[in-house]
Amino acid sequence: MDKSTIALCFFILFCALTTAQDFRINGKVVDSLSKEPLEATTVYAESIKDSTLIAYTISNETGFFELDGRTNLKEANLFFSYNGYKTTLRKVELKPSVNLGEITLVEQAEELKGVEVTGERVPIRIKKDTLEFNADSFKTRPDATVEEVLKKLPGVDVDSNGKITVNGKEVSQVLVNGQVFFSKDPKVVTKSLPKEVIDKIQITSTKTKTQEFTGEEGDGDSKTINLTIKEDKNKGVLGRLSGGYGTDERYQANGLLNFFDGQQRISAIASSNNINSAGFSFDEIYGMMGRTRGGISMNSDGGFAVGGLSFGFGEGITTSSNLGASYADSKKGEYKVNANYFYANSDSYNDQKTSRENILPNGRFFTDSESSFEGTTSANQGSANLEFDIDETLRISIEPSMSVNRTNSSNAGSTVSSDETGTVINRNDTYTVGEGKQRNFNNRIDLFKKLDTLGRYVRLSFSNNNRENKDITNFESTREVLGDSPIQEILDQHTMVTDKHDNYTFGVTYREVLADKLFLDFGYEYRNNTDNNKREVFDFDSSVGRYTDFNEALSSDFTFKNRQHNPSLTLSRNGKKLRLGVTASLMNTKLENEDFFRNSSFSKTYNNFLFRASGNYNLNQSKRIYMGYYSRLNLPTINQLQPVANINNPLNVIIGNPNLNPSVSHSVSFDFNNYSWKERTGYFIYAWLSADQEKVVPVTVTDENFLRTTTYTNVKGNQNGQLGTRYSKEFKKDSTLTVKVDFNPYLSYRKDVGFNNGNKLEARIWSVTPRITTTLNFKELLEIVPGYRIGFNDTKYNIDTFEDVNFISHTAEFKTTTYWPKGLVWGNDISYTYNGNVGPSFDRDFLLWNMSLGVQMFKDKGTFKILAYDLLDQNNNTRRSTGQDFVQDFQGTVLQRYFMASFTFKFDQFGGKKSNGNGIRFF
Repeated sequence: MDKSTIALCFFILFCALTTAQDFRINGKVVDSLSKEPLEATTVYAESIKDSTLIAYTISNETGFFELDGRTNLKEANLFFSYNGYKTTLRKVELKPSVNLGEITLVEQAEELKGVEVTGERVPIRIKKDTLEFNADSFKTRPDATVEEVLKKLPGVDVDSNGKITVNGKEVSQVLVNGQVFFSKDPKVVTKSLPKEVIDKIQITSTKTKTQEFTGEEGDGDSKTINLTIKEDKNKGVLGRLSGGYGTDERYQANGLLNFFDGQQRISAIASSNNINSAGFSFDEIYGMMGRTRGGISMNSDGGFAVGGLSFGFGEGITTSSNLGASYADSKKGEYKVNANYFYANSDSYNDQKTSRENILPNGRFFTDSESSFEGTTSANQGSANLEFDIDETLRISIEPSMSVNRTNSSNAGSTVSSDETGTVINRNDTYTVGEGKQRNFNNRIDLFKKLDTLGRYVRLSFSNNNRENKDITNFESTREVLGDSPIQEILDQHTMVTDKHDNYTFGVTYREVLADKLFLDFGYEYRNNTDNNKREVFDFDSSVGRYTDFNEALSSDFTFKNRQHNPSLTLSRNGKKLRLGVTASLMNTKLENEDFFRNSSFSKTYNNFLFRASGNYNLNQSKRIYMGYYSRLNLPTINQLQPVANINNPLNVIIGNPNLNPSVSHSVSFDFNNYSWKERTGYFIYAWLSADQEKVVPVTVTDENFLRTTTYTNVKGNQNGQLGTRYSKEFKKDSTLTVKVDFNPYLSYRKDVGFNNGNKLEARIWSVTPRITTTLNFKELLEIVPGYRIGFNDTKYNIDTFEDVNFISHTAEFKTTTYWPKGLVWGNDISYTYNGNVGPSFDRDFLLWNMSLGVQMFKDKGTFKILAYDLLDQNNNTRRSTGQDFVQDFQGTVLQRYFMASFTFKFDQFGGKKSNGNGIRFF
């Protein structure tokens, strides 16, 4: 942006701020007959000329409201809206101080309750346990996605990875007209649907199927957002097509097609790219960037997932293609169905290196590793959610899902171990080629029956999970021990592994009503789990040129059976302000193991009392406090139990322990939320701490050649926890300038316990990370988002001979987007990352600069865009991690600089008419 443009923007801003004037309006809203105060009445002002929203507020528990703001207008229409009452309109002068006194609202006739007046645009409305926003009341740039309007809502935050929180609670799913859109992953909806088709944004606590059936409120652990489609957009077609090609043969193509017909929806989505992108975003600015931040469930290593399918192997650069289809339909009081299918194919490659300092009770040694990986995945997944209301008291729910996946991979690696003087003690070279096939079928059936109108009900449930994995691997290894008596060991093996898992669960719950809002639930659950694991290892016979020598020592044929009986008793109170729940259960577990190769078996029975308690108190419409405790049983995995050597890493041979016990984790949590809709200011505090009893941990023996043998044992003392807060404040001056400030410091703690050479090793890992982000938006023409985060990391060890590890990391972000002149969109996304104290052979910092310039054309139906990813060619993937017996630095392959030109075209047709007189004619 040149100096003249910057000067013009600030001149316009100065003029707007100096000509506007402050106003403040207050009063009290009451019922017209009883004179009772109406808490949570929405009071909002609109311009008389074009109904533009000026400001809004919510009345408090006494019915009092105070609406203030800054505008150039002299008068406005002031609306008072409360659910179940007729909306009242007053024309008011916008003065520094206006007292309207008592405002009376008239209750609607019974047959009109819940019916909204057509054309009414209430910006925010509180309906029992639902917070509802009118999407059109929040101004965004043209062609904004749902994600962009969510960022405008008070109390709602969307981070750089697309994660959505509402007053500190994570959003677990985003629905469209009450139905799942492809998957419960919120980002599939928020990054693909345009804001222009959305009518209402409804936020509520996520409910279980039982709570949905009984009409109870959700527990508040997470949030659900439901998007309702505008009535005039709820019948027709919405489509998007995008394609781009760039340097280094980088490309991306994606498309979205939605057909709406009332409650019925048919959708199709497709994408193909080699830029580490899920491909479902149609944002004009950053939608085609393989960003290390952003995307759909994307991590910093290059892997991502959507709809339950993984793209890539979690590291490196991925070329992916996918195709999906989704169907949804419902009829109130009769049925609600949705189904989806995904196909995904991906190819990944990654070169990485690690430098690890290994801690011993009496010293240390170092391992340096490099590897080169290539892999391919092909996945199919289908699922459905079917609900049928037989009558008002009986509902049947069926949730089947099935997936079939195939993988092929190759990995070449080398590792060198050296002592404290730098002398090489051993080295190992490996090459692995493998292919696998996984089949998985899940199903759950629930039957709900209401026994009366007071709240008594019974629920029956049955679920199954049947999974089969088959893997074939060729493994070559050369291990050398150097020194006075050098040793070389060469392995060339063919391994076939078949793993079958069958789980069946039956449950029943009966609720008895003890008093008004007081319930007693009797529950019982039975689980039957069987794992059959067969591992056949064959050594290469050079005399015949085939893998014919059966290696019995490394082979196994196990059957693990787990039978659990879990009776439980729950006492709960579900009040408007106070919700309490206490659950006690007895978990009876019987583990059985049979080794067919070695003719050995064991059988163990465990009884564990488990408890769960929670309390939720709503002080008022904006304040909420929660406390909870729960205990959970964790069973050892098959790999931890099998007493057979695993030599995938010849420098660290792992052998299971069949004598392991289940572990129990105890967790306590607390959070407090306070958000003022009037002030657009809020904060929340959260804390949780978890301690593991009898946790399964590694026990390692390291010999004089730094060759390790690891098994497992149970130990007490592992802990982890987190404490944090978040404060947000929004400043708004009319529709001219909006400033939002977020401050989010948090502290994490982890205590890891393990054993090495007979000594107990402990590491206490502390991390303190304050973060601040500011968003400035001027008339939707200019948006600036600076942010900064610093992380203080400290690891303390219980070994006096080993120094504590301290390092600091910095992340600074600066994002700008301009929408001026009209039809031109220019975006910059700059971030600087510094990783302190990594080894000298690793890149310590980098500056990532992404830039995009888009031009809208064809009456805003098309967007031509030129983008640059990693403009300075500095991107890297370096990180440091610590544990009870190690400090490790890592660096892997990342996507680096490329340039791309792309074009996006949208075609819409609703209600038999083309959108805005443009688009493609379908019928």
